[in-house]
Amino acid sequence: MLLCGPSGSGKSLLAARSGLPVLRLDDFYKEGDDPTLPLVAGTSDIDWDDPGSWDADTAVAAIERLCRTRRTQVPVYDISLSARTGEGTVDIGGTPLFIAEGIFAAEIVGRCHERGLLADALCLSRGPVRTFRRRFLRDLREGRKSVPFLLRRGWRLMRLERAIVARQTALGAYACDRDEALGRLAAAAVSGRTATGAGATKSDSTSTSTSTSTSTPA
Repeated sequence: MLLCGPSGSGKSLLAARSGLPVLRLDDFYKEGDDPTLPLVAGTSDIDWDDPGSWDADTAVAAIERLCRTRRTQVPVYDISLSARTGEGTVDIGGTPLFIAEGIFAAEIVGRCHERGLLADALCLSRGPVRTFRRRFLRDLREGRKSVPFLLRRGWRLMRLERAIVARQTALGAYACDRDEALGRLAAAAVSGRTATGAGATKSDSTSTSTSTSTSTPA
């Protein structure tokens, strides 16, 4: 199950509430000194909301290993440092469904579907103003970036939110609010369809969650 949506839309909270194992796709960001990182047009700010700031190939490979072997190594990424700080092991048990969540999850819908890994793809959408507030308070609390950067980014993303949701749905994700998303997750879990992403709690060493299965197309 892929879960995407604008930054601050509540993806991580929803995934945690679902009770399903979760793979954090944010851990596959590129490091801050990577020369391929994109910039926000007309500024020197790195555009962390551009898919070019994210390592899609490594993320898809990890998802596929979890589906095929139920175990994989994953990076541990510190957003405040823009750097990988370690590596963790994700080991999945017997749960029939798991979630891979992050703002770039929609970018890999097609690739996961082609590999027979995808159960469903959801885009969480809760409205630009509400998302702006949640994102800013979260990022401030977690010290993710400087306050001026957070304000510039937040204002830009608020204006772009409808376009972001439109892009993610065009890539194959289904736009819904929190309650509908929880309902679809529950229905998919009950039906026992196998999916994308995997249970993972990041730590500097090892994390254990629950499951995948074989790769059944959905």
